[in-house]
Amino acid sequence: MSHIPYTIYRSGTYYYNRRVPKHAVKAYGSFIRHALSQCPDETIKYANRVTSALESSWCSQEKVNPIDVPAIIKSFKPRSPRLSEMADEYLSLRQIDEVPPRVALKVFMSLAGNRDVREYEREDAKVFVHHLTLRGNKTATIRRRINSLSAIINYAYHELDLDKRNPFSRLIIPNEGSDFKKRGTFSHEQLRWGYMEAIRSQNTTKLLMPLLGETGCRLSEIVGLELEDIDMKQEFIHIRPNSIRTLKTRNSKRTLPLVGYAKLAMKLVLHHADQQYLFPRYIKGGQCKADFASAALNNWLKKTFNGLTGHCLRHTMRDRLRAVECPLELIDQIGGWNAVSSAGSRYGNGYSLATLTLTLSKVQI
Repeated sequence: MSHIPYTIYRSGTYYYNRRVPKHAVKAYGSFIRHALSQCPDETIKYANRVTSALESSWCSQEKVNPIDVPAIIKSFKPRSPRLSEMADEYLSLRQIDEVPPRVALKVFMSLAGNRDVREYEREDAKVFVHHLTLRGNKTATIRRRINSLSAIINYAYHELDLDKRNPFSRLIIPNEGSDFKKRGTFSHEQLRWGYMEAIRSQNTTKLLMPLLGETGCRLSEIVGLELEDIDMKQEFIHIRPNSIRTLKTRNSKRTLPLVGYAKLAMKLVLHHADQQYLFPRYIKGGQCKADFASAALNNWLKKTFNGLTGHCLRHTMRDRLRAVECPLELIDQIGGWNAVSSAGSRYGNGYSLATLTLTLSKVQI
């Protein structure tokens, strides 16, 4: 016996078990019985799904359009409303860089638990903000963490058809923006000296400086390159999702030429690559550990260039492109930034590789 309608329980498994109405026997046979699940909660969801489909099928007394019950069971996956499961689902669909939202999730669940998303309240969100503030996180970082969690909760509410206010909406962060410090940029002299030092040392970590500085790429985009992303014959690299890392945004996918010190640095780094990865030392468990590379690179840069970091190279590239009056759309395409807010910027295929090469050659060190 089973307490779940239209099911029976046998040897640890629930089965859908239902007699077919007389007018539908020709299409289905006199009985329907199929294994559902060993979990009662999952069984309820499977049974409700099958029941709804069957009753829609045989509601007409004249013509019964049979459904494929095994296919329904196989294709339907009962959804768990727990935050971690909804987050996994959201991130797999979005195909974005999972590191920032995973960091936010880990901290939040350590404070509020991994619960049904319907159970979280405004107070849980406020505790999260207070905790990050006590940890010394900058207000911009706290806002990014809030936005990551808010997006996941919004997705869960929509998918579960919940009419509930998102506890992370319109959260106020005390003194937001007051701790903002504009990132510094490298001078041409600093770039030239740093590139020459990296080339002289042939140290793979230091060689990240010209690779980042002359392409405008994010650190993870370079550290996460696989050899098949690199074409040294035509001297360009593909910035695209691969087996070890995703990209931050859709606009991040692009092809970039290697010019000047970037081309020379790439040749040197390739000598230390293995058969698959450009930076195998930063690949652990099949995942790109860009944070390890960031720590190592910034340790050198901060000491050598008065606190400047690897990300400052990206800001510097944007200034260098502005200096040669590069069009904004082209700047965004080179750096993989979100496109300027006009409909036209999303049309067409963008600037050609030849145009990118010419532009980067104008600003190369």
